[in-house]
Amino acid sequence: MPFVSFVRALQWMVLLTTATLVCVSPGRADETPWFTRQSKWHGFDQFHFQVADRPAYLVVPEKPAEGSPWIWRARFPGYHAEMDIALVGKGFHIGYGDVGGMFGNLRAAAIGDQFYEFITTKRGLAKQVALEGVSRGGLLVYNWAVKNPDKVACIYCDTPVCDIKSWPGGKGTGIGSPPTWKQCLKAYGFDEDQAKAFNGNPIDHAKVIADAGIPILHIVSENDRIVPPKENTYVLKSRLAKHGHEMEVISVPEGTAKSNGHHFTHPQPERVVDFILKHATSAE
Repeated sequence: MPFVSFVRALQWMVLLTTATLVCVSPGRADETPWFTRQSKWHGFDQFHFQVADRPAYLVVPEKPAEGSPWIWRARFPGYHAEMDIALVGKGFHIGYGDVGGMFGNLRAAAIGDQFYEFITTKRGLAKQVALEGVSRGGLLVYNWAVKNPDKVACIYCDTPVCDIKSWPGGKGTGIGSPPTWKQCLKAYGFDEDQAKAFNGNPIDHAKVIADAGIPILHIVSENDRIVPPKENTYVLKSRLAKHGHEMEVISVPEGTAKSNGHHFTHPQPERVVDFILKHATSAE
């Protein structure tokens, strides 16, 4: 074979090999996927990954809304999820990072910082996030928000713990949880006296939250014996009002007897959707 023909044949072989590699390879050979596995969440793609060796996930809408808004769900992500499902349908991402057993302490907030950085920097989502806290998730929501008020578009909480003395401490009218209280004390490194004197609860953050002007909506059940609203949501609401800031509250007269009033059918999911749409999609 003449030398020129040989060179041309070799060039064609290189081109064909390159084309084959492009067809079968999703990216560079040295790229590492940002997620460990993929699943479905109510029909939407859900990507699982880890932050600080803790499980996390991101639910991705079919068509992201302008500005890539997102919701950060703190604890119990499957409870009263109807609002989140509706919002993913409207283009929101849903993020969740597991910080169970930390009761919103400094370590949980630090992991939250890493989670936020990953979602906003590596995944390119909005710099301001809609925070959602269910029950003890209220501790993380407010303890992270007070560190990062400029990064919060709004806060929605469902029967949230706003004072560890109320739950799991049971130091007021609530029934508390002695075994969980021991875990909470250990998580914070407190003895009983230190816990009683602690001034880093969500109810103690009213001024910072008010000064930041963060829109807030809570839902509570009035007969809740686990997280009594008079020791949690209404204390925070009163303190916010003293600083000139209002909190919206959806009041449910009675939760279920089985849950000691803590659980109920959500009466106004559309109000929550409208609240988050109003504040999280207009965030800069």
